Amino acid sequence: MLVKFYAPWCGHCKKLAPEFEKAAKKLKGIVKLAKVDCTANSETCGRFGVTGYPTLKIFRYGKDSASYDGPRTADGIYEVMRRQTGPDSVHLKSKEDLQAFVNNYDASIVGVFPSSEGSRLPEFLKAAGLLRDQFRFAHITDLQVADDHNVDSECVLLFRPPRLASAFEDSVVVFKDYLTISSLRRFLRDHLYGLCPHMTLENRDRLRVRDLLTAYYDLDYQHNVRGSNYWRNRVMKVASKYAGRSLMFSVANKKDFLMELEEDYDLGTSDAGDMPFVTIRTKLGQKYVMREEFTRDGQSLERFLEDYFAGRLKQYIKSEPIPEKNSAAVKVVVAESFNEIVNDPDKDVLIQFYSPSCPHCKKLEPIYRELAETLYSDPHTVIAKMNAVDNDIPLGYDVQGYPTIYLAPAGRKDNPIRYQGPRELKEFLNFLKRESSHKLMSSGSRDEL
Repeated sequence: MLVKFYAPWCGHCKKLAPEFEKAAKKLKGIVKLAKVDCTANSETCGRFGVTGYPTLKIFRYGKDSASYDGPRTADGIYEVMRRQTGPDSVHLKSKEDLQAFVNNYDASIVGVFPSSEGSRLPEFLKAAGLLRDQFRFAHITDLQVADDHNVDSECVLLFRPPRLASAFEDSVVVFKDYLTISSLRRFLRDHLYGLCPHMTLENRDRLRVRDLLTAYYDLDYQHNVRGSNYWRNRVMKVASKYAGRSLMFSVANKKDFLMELEEDYDLGTSDAGDMPFVTIRTKLGQKYVMREEFTRDGQSLERFLEDYFAGRLKQYIKSEPIPEKNSAAVKVVVAESFNEIVNDPDKDVLIQFYSPSCPHCKKLEPIYRELAETLYSDPHTVIAKMNAVDNDIPLGYDVQGYPTIYLAPAGRKDNPIRYQGPRELKEFLNFLKRESSHKLMSSGSRDEL
């Protein structure tokens, strides 16, 4: 059973609700989904260690088994929870079983062992139990079942999805090192995705732990495998020339990422016509867009990559215009002015990230303004705010809800301090006295607070 612990007022919970309902319908008869309102059942939520919303937990035989850390889309929840049913690893007893298992939309990991005794099979099964929510596992206890793959000893075979078969890489990768859970994890991390994986809403977070180039186009592996691979093969041809250059490549369906393309890159569906959009997002959050049209010979992509590796590309930043006047007590910050105002090395800057539609932000507004007016004449302190919906949030600031408030102290801009106290004037002042690099001075006076 998958249980959602939530609060009715929580914005993230409201966003998850329709996806959770869709997943429940798809999983009917396979896995049960349930929900607990923590505002009405606080004791129950406390018993299971729920401290934030929404929290999802997997229960087995009535006991809390594991936290659910998978995707929060209906399809993602369905795939993860479907994998929680049945054995951790499927026992394949014939070549026909093997062929049927690997002929799948997703990658397959198959452990090959000479027998069920005196081998590393138990360790493989432990790994399968730990990783089953991410990967498909099966095992063989007769080497002859896998002899079509030139196997003559104990190993693990990674079968990439048949739909992604390409002349630019092997469809099967063999792992022959000493098998432990850690060594198998490393092998899968390094080889699962290959030269150019298909990025989806479900796997994007795992792919984006590295610098990632993505080509977005009308990709549809369910109904048009050949057409989907047309552009992927052109990306892979170029990618093969840059292997080992600390940049990963991927392709994605632009319709799946339409909102992200519009919000993060200001790209609409008609901007590139039938040609792919190409972007780079680094693991640090820096973004780059290929403005030249993607050419079928791949030369425009090569030029884009040469400029990227040479440091000639201008980073894309989503930003509101810098305000012409900014004389109010609370300074308005946009992404383009963030470095100038918040990262001023000589000033302590309290920055509030807000959403224009957030009721908590509106409630805070008069208190925050009073704080700014109290410290208006302090030459070393700035009270500022930034619309986090219409501006890119800089690296180092974790904004999951609104309002989120940080202090960027003078001389310590690389280590902003999150404010987590009550949203009252006295508490803000106490926080600034404690954490600021300078002594606070009140408005209308040169006296220290």
